[in-house]
Amino acid sequence: MEAVIIPASTLASPEATVRRLAGVRLWLWAMAVLVFVMVVVGGATRLTGSGLSITEWKPVTGAVPPLNDRNWTLEFEKYRQSPQYEIQNRGMSLEEFKTIYWWEWSHRQLGRFVGLTFGLGFLVFAGAGVLRGRLLLAVLGLGILGGLQGAIGWLMVASGLKPGMTAVEPVKLMLHLTTASLIFAGLVATATSLGRTALVGGGTLDSAAVALRRLAGWVVVTVLLQIAIGALVAGSKAGLIYNTWPMIDGTLVPPLSGLFFTTPWYENLFDNHLTVQFEHRMVAYFLLGLVLWQAVSSRREQGGTGVARRATALAGIVTAQAAIGIVTLLTQVPLAMGLLHQGFAMVMLAMAVVHWRLLAAGR
Repeated sequence: MEAVIIPASTLASPEATVRRLAGVRLWLWAMAVLVFVMVVVGGATRLTGSGLSITEWKPVTGAVPPLNDRNWTLEFEKYRQSPQYEIQNRGMSLEEFKTIYWWEWSHRQLGRFVGLTFGLGFLVFAGAGVLRGRLLLAVLGLGILGGLQGAIGWLMVASGLKPGMTAVEPVKLMLHLTTASLIFAGLVATATSLGRTALVGGGTLDSAAVALRRLAGWVVVTVLLQIAIGALVAGSKAGLIYNTWPMIDGTLVPPLSGLFFTTPWYENLFDNHLTVQFEHRMVAYFLLGLVLWQAVSSRREQGGTGVARRATALAGIVTAQAAIGIVTLLTQVPLAMGLLHQGFAMVMLAMAVVHWRLLAAGR
């Protein structure tokens, strides 16, 4: 996820460099927006129970949906052989199947579009010599990670097609969403680093600025961790259980006998509904405290500068996300709130990454 900062001293002028890389920066931001949309559509696909409606992985020919009644019947028959249909959706009509099919097809189609847009942009900018050196390697790395994401997505779907399964394995969902978040963060970080303020830089950082930059880095890591745990909550449907706040199962801190009742103990961190939801709450409290500390420290060290304003804005975003999470839990995860919570997590991640990258450039 390391972004690229081009020293201004090696170029004719920072302004000339910004103009030369303006197209790349716009393309990277456009890719970040597409990944954001992909995450939201993926969330809708999961929340509507549509992710297992297409039981095959056909990266090329799968782009064409059923075009006649015969093809729809064939697709429906494949789904009727899946454990999700047998256990959860027996008796579903063809029209009901079409609804969940279109969600999953749209998610996969959007993935194809993201890959095509990235690939064409990479070839154009690399061919023109605009992408080169460390920037070329950084963008290429994001492209490779994006390619792997397609395979990870299928491994996730395949885990839900095993006998007795009605949904994908939570750990596979966590891997899928975390990889998407890393790609999104990498795009945002690289695009931010190509902006004028990042290219110009701010000179040597003093000890206080270094401490703020380190703190901003930990905020990014914590946001990614929280998103990963959130995927476990979603995958295990732990959000449909213990729908009270601030109490969980009648207490602020559940007893160890409830948090760690299976062996080996570490499986509780991924499979125990109570433990997973408790983790998500505790990391949320920690993250909120971290960004509030960052905001206070930034205002103390930097006064009314952009650093302090960004840190304060990030604290506001995290606070809003915490409130959205509480409402989502109390209302038992309706579709609109679930999507808002997942989408706002990406907004939170983007702001944290932008703040971190600009601090790294002394801004």
